Amino acid sequence: MSENDKQGLKRRGFLQSSAAIAVTAAIGTLGTLAPFSLAQAADKIKVGLMLPYTGTYAGLGNAITNGFKLAVEERGGKLGGREIEYFVVDDESNPAKAPENSNKLVQRDKVDVVIGTVHSGVAMGMAKVIRESGTLWINPNAGADQVTGPLCAPNIFRTSFSNWQTTYALGKVLKAEGRKTAVFITWKYAAGEQMMAGFKEGFEKEGGKLVKELYVPFPQVEFQALLTEIASIKPDAVVAFFAGGGAAKFLKDYQAAGLKGKIPLYGSGFLTDGVLEAVGDAGEGVETTLHYADGLNTKKDNAFRLAYAKTYKLQPDVYAVQGYDAGQLLAAGLDAVKGDVSKKAAMIKAMENAKIDSPRGPFTLSKAHNPVQDMYLRKVVGKESKVQGVAWKALADPARGCKQ
Repeated sequence: MSENDKQGLKRRGFLQSSAAIAVTAAIGTLGTLAPFSLAQAADKIKVGLMLPYTGTYAGLGNAITNGFKLAVEERGGKLGGREIEYFVVDDESNPAKAPENSNKLVQRDKVDVVIGTVHSGVAMGMAKVIRESGTLWINPNAGADQVTGPLCAPNIFRTSFSNWQTTYALGKVLKAEGRKTAVFITWKYAAGEQMMAGFKEGFEKEGGKLVKELYVPFPQVEFQALLTEIASIKPDAVVAFFAGGGAAKFLKDYQAAGLKGKIPLYGSGFLTDGVLEAVGDAGEGVETTLHYADGLNTKKDNAFRLAYAKTYKLQPDVYAVQGYDAGQLLAAGLDAVKGDVSKKAAMIKAMENAKIDSPRGPFTLSKAHNPVQDMYLRKVVGKESKVQGVAWKALADPARGCKQ
């Protein structure tokens, strides 16, 4: 090799080394100036959907999922400027599997936020895993009072209701309609027991008397023996909590037992939501209280209902609204930190202070992160639970035991 060739190789080596150093320096500088924009902007927000997709509550899980995804799609498929990646777990409404299923999302998939669930017993099983991991949790349905009570935590939010909220206002309703005695019938699990307790508290404050508490093992739907007992008691009113397929079966059995038209039937709004197409005229005239109703006729609700129907070829219900608002609440947090989920404290603060423009009507969150919301009186007219008025304005859950 000539001396000129040797010198040429040295020059090319020097230039290549210099270029490499320059690129490395540039990357280092960019990393220093904007670590989030490079390292995370390309990453997707990991959203874990832990909901029932089989069994009694499958329809509820699907409606929540649809509502959440609609909120995301309205924002161009991004929240805080980042695309969403979904990780889905069917929790089967099985409390025994709740810790394992929660860990699949938190430990295995390392999601940024968990959206779930429907069943209060499952929510109780999720709570320990979620609290210890610090993962953000937005609960779009399960009303277990403990979640925003003794188990409250900075990373735990709810966009639905507490079980107590859904029936407490019924006490005022029954008093106004002259009902002095009542029987409560429900499934024997956390949601049913807490809705019964909320009704009892509200009804007795209004001077009423709960004369009997009747329970059915979850998710059984054999009601005949208890309906016969109700007929023998002859209370002024029957109050019920069932949901999904169980609610449809109860409404039809109540009519078949000859009680419809004899003893007025009331309930938590889940008794009629999402089941009226399936029950014929068995639901007609049933009065319920809930934080959503058909016929609200507000700009936000009308737009939501139209968008949901166009997207899914279905009419939305309260479960779809709660899923939609879970998406809206997450958006409020992510927008505040421009998608940087590492800024968890700032994100949580933004969610705490958010005023959600919900199809149900605007709501804020209590210190325990539970909605402070109007509870509507609704009455089944045809295939709708039509709003009759506001049973209780801006009802806040007492959050008993929350030390947050």
